[in-house]
Amino acid sequence: MKVAKFGGSSLASAPQVQKVCAIIADDPARKIVVVSAPGKRDKGDTKVTDLLIAAAQARLQGASGATEIARVIQRYDDIAAALGLPAAATATIADNLHQCLAHDTTHPGVYLDTLKAAGEDNSARLVTAYLNHLGLPAVYVNPREGGMVLSDEPGNARVLEESYARLATLAQRDEIVVFPGFFGYAPTGNVVTFPRGGSDITGAILARAVQADLYENFTDVDSVYVANPAVVQHPVAVQVMTYREMRELAYAGFSVFHEEALEPVFQAGIPVAIKNTNNPAAPGTRLVTSREVTNDPIVGIAASDGFCMVYISKYMMNREVGFGRRVLQIFEEAGIPFEHMPSGIDNISVIVRESLFTPAVEARVLAQIRETLVPDDASVERGLGLVMLVGEGMRHTVGLAARACTAYHRAGINLEMINQGSSEVSMMFGIATADIPAAVRALYQEFFTADSASM
Repeated sequence: MKVAKFGGSSLASAPQVQKVCAIIADDPARKIVVVSAPGKRDKGDTKVTDLLIAAAQARLQGASGATEIARVIQRYDDIAAALGLPAAATATIADNLHQCLAHDTTHPGVYLDTLKAAGEDNSARLVTAYLNHLGLPAVYVNPREGGMVLSDEPGNARVLEESYARLATLAQRDEIVVFPGFFGYAPTGNVVTFPRGGSDITGAILARAVQADLYENFTDVDSVYVANPAVVQHPVAVQVMTYREMRELAYAGFSVFHEEALEPVFQAGIPVAIKNTNNPAAPGTRLVTSREVTNDPIVGIAASDGFCMVYISKYMMNREVGFGRRVLQIFEEAGIPFEHMPSGIDNISVIVRESLFTPAVEARVLAQIRETLVPDDASVERGLGLVMLVGEGMRHTVGLAARACTAYHRAGINLEMINQGSSEVSMMFGIATADIPAAVRALYQEFFTADSASM
């Protein structure tokens, strides 16, 4: 049995839906299908999820949201008409969208999740209708009916363990199960969503629940590449990587696969195939528990911006028992998770996300640091980017840091921070955000071009 998930670009238009259904029909093992909301048809288009968010925000601000929801309904109408589906199919979708728009707005987070989830929910209805139109036995399963129980955290929900036993019954269905991604239901009955991109998570949860032989994640690229094709021209494709390598790369900016989606399949040891809806014959990239390490120690280069560094310096800091704990307690009390914490004998740096570390939060945290820790210096550096080298072969290879630093030197890029985890699967560099493209190209030149072989 295979669980196949299709992303927004795979469902953006009628021709794309036709490709999806052809892929489903091509392999009887694809018994459970997870769908996203329709994505962009072209660069100037708007995703259905973004239209739904705009409708929710309009209503929450006192407007009706009718204009925005009409655009969503039109998107589904256009797809359905081009697929030759009867009007009844889109009438059901329109009714559902109007019901979601009219939902109680007392709790804005719950209301927003209710609207956001409608994109995937109605995408599943549409795909089911077209599969049936083609003569394929398919059934739409709502996450409430299926048993997708999530924590009551709007926009940031996590699966509850009880879901797996409930969802396991989907394997007993004779029809093709079409399941909407991205959302489930809290024990209270409220609709709650995963973070953006959460349809990957839904697919992984279902794969573990039914003990699938393979989880296929269909997107719009032939494979995972060692670097962002928007930064590096024609980068090398990756045929196989481990869950751990993908987890590190996804964290640092790889958008092909949601980082939280790895946990369920990793726990169950289910391999993942990342494939292209527009070119399903391409081999794609496989994610596995372990792989043979070749002569190439690096499997990927990832980069992400939006970080800042809180720098704390105090002479003889290393002799103060509990200093690090008190630092982290300050961030905990402020509700700020830390990403990394490199340190020296007299200084420590805490890397956090800028989106959470607003100027008001910064002022409170620095004031508490100065009062509680009495440092010699405490400051914040914003505009930090993180660039990561990832590969299972790194632990067995001498001189990687030297090669990376030489590449940065040649490109004229100043390093703010270097950090390597104890697993030695990744090496992270802190640089100015503006230097990210040049840094990625410099590392690619060093580790993946023919010129690097002689270095």
